Amino acid sequence: EVQLVESGGGLVQPGGSLRLSCAASGFTFSNYAMGWVRQAPGKGLEWVSTINAGVGDTRYADSVKGRFTISRDNAKRTLYLQMNNLKPEDTAVYYCNRVKPPERGQGTQVTVSS
Repeated sequence: EVQLVESGGGLVQPGGSLRLSCAASGFTFSNYAMGWVRQAPGKGLEWVSTINAGVGDTRYADSVKGRFTISRDNAKRTLYLQMNNLKPEDTAVYYCNRVKPPERGQGTQVTVSS
């Protein structure tokens, strides 16, 4: 059974940082592209970032480019999202996802507020 379990969310002030983690199990993690999506209150899912298998090429949404960094540790079967200079508009539930075939975790809440 595929499982993706996110952690690391919370409440942070604008300009602060958080590091999200996603522990994967039930599949060969290193073989798959992985990513993060988010859903803000009252809005649809928004793609945030993707990291490929293998050499780990990365892509980012324009809204987070230069502030967020996606990475993976294949030995630990864990995906990360380092989020710096957080803004109120980053407030959302963040989901870890396997790109293809698609799977998604239960999400972790990130709230950016003073």
